Amino acid sequence: MQVPANRLSRFGRRDAFRLAGAGAVTLGLAACTRVDQGGNGEEGGASTLERLREQGFVSVGLSNEIPFGFVDGSGEPAGQSPAVAQAVFEELGVPEIQASPVSWDGLIPGLQANRFDVIAAGMFITPDRCEQVAFTEPTATSPEAFLVAEGNPHDIQHFTDFADNPDIRLAVLNASVEQTYAEHFGVPTDQMRLIPDQTTGYELLDSGRVDAVSMLKVSHEYLLLERGGDFEVTEAFFPEIDGREEKGWGGLCVRPADSALLEEMNRVIAEFTESGRLLELGEEWGFTEADLPDGTTTDELCEA
Repeated sequence: MQVPANRLSRFGRRDAFRLAGAGAVTLGLAACTRVDQGGNGEEGGASTLERLREQGFVSVGLSNEIPFGFVDGSGEPAGQSPAVAQAVFEELGVPEIQASPVSWDGLIPGLQANRFDVIAAGMFITPDRCEQVAFTEPTATSPEAFLVAEGNPHDIQHFTDFADNPDIRLAVLNASVEQTYAEHFGVPTDQMRLIPDQTTGYELLDSGRVDAVSMLKVSHEYLLLERGGDFEVTEAFFPEIDGREEKGWGGLCVRPADSALLEEMNRVIAEFTESGRLLELGEEWGFTEADLPDGTTTDELCEA
């Protein structure tokens, strides 16, 4: 996978991977900050979109996962999901997005606690999550893969390899779909290391404390372009469960009460999909036409 040189030039490896520290500092601020709620329009108060237009920015939660959503070396939100959010909200008359980095398992609680108005982290649409947040229509997909030592000494290709070999260990994001897959395919809990972010997984692998990191293929590839190391990305795959390929789709998230905002966001996303703008926004971060929405709807994913 090739990532455009202009994107790589925006921040160097050292800047990009001050993520854990930057995220920790901002998390402390985010935990003490709540967005001003003015009602959702349906209850007679000022709508969320009206409030965002008036204040001139939208606060987005992200989890420092390259290239889906992270804070770059200059402290700005970056990645495919924030890029989509930025473009969508510009169309809706909100010119700026501001980042609130949190650990992955803090994204949904942070949205529910009004610490930000939108999750822009490439979060996959699942039935469990649909009970807690409202997703836009899908904006991108990516297959699964593992980051392993160069040469893949344990021949790791699937979650079942960990269930079959008690001597190898796997790092997965806490509360991620990868954790769900690992549990489904029988990976013992004592062979899993639950991590808060991508950087922690890389450091565990680099120190030999795990034998693989489970994440989306594009995340691993972009990480290696940025940080390097004697590692490789395994063959990509979509896990098959009950005879069906689990092709995950990510989207932006808002609170369920913000139905009017969600409708406007979906209107713009549909226009971007039709015009090719969605592809342009993703290409800057290594996404291709194969990663674009294929007609699968959020309703279908929430009911799966």
